[in-house]
Amino acid sequence: MGEVHRLVEHGAISKASDAYYLSLEELMDVIKSGKADAGVIDQRRKAYQTYETLTPPRIIFSDGEVPLISYSANIPSGALAGLAVSSGIVEGRARVVESLADAHLEKGDILVTVFTDPSWTPIFVSLAGLVTEVGGMMSHGAVITREYGMPAVVGVVNATKEIKDGQRIRLNGTEGYIEILADH
Repeated sequence: MGEVHRLVEHGAISKASDAYYLSLEELMDVIKSGKADAGVIDQRRKAYQTYETLTPPRIIFSDGEVPLISYSANIPSGALAGLAVSSGIVEGRARVVESLADAHLEKGDILVTVFTDPSWTPIFVSLAGLVTEVGGMMSHGAVITREYGMPAVVGVVNATKEIKDGQRIRLNGTEGYIEILADH
């Protein structure tokens, strides 16, 4: 049994997930005192729920600046616009994935997700292309797709909502857009 479960058992916190809303120092104080401030936990839980509803900017610089983004003028009507970061055109099955744990990809699939980070790198070997909602020319997904020589478009607003898992799509990494070709 872990320490957090002991805290629940002794009534210091009401459920194990309460520990996520405490700093390490606060958690150590709860272990010593045997009681957490339920008001602080509730306030942080509500703040977290609010943060989950926010849409991050597609690109943000290290100094916090959010630049204006312009897309290619060569985007067909009905296509989803984004930033072309790795050239090429590919058609395939869209796999809309929200977390790496949910990634059930087959060779030739096009990954559609909010963003990628280094933990996603092993799955890139089987992909045909990448679409992300967040990112720029030097984002993780953009760099890795260029290294693997596969097309990618990043900064596609609401890509994980507009593209349905299993749809056939055409990804144009040269011009920076995605066309939805057919449902499943």
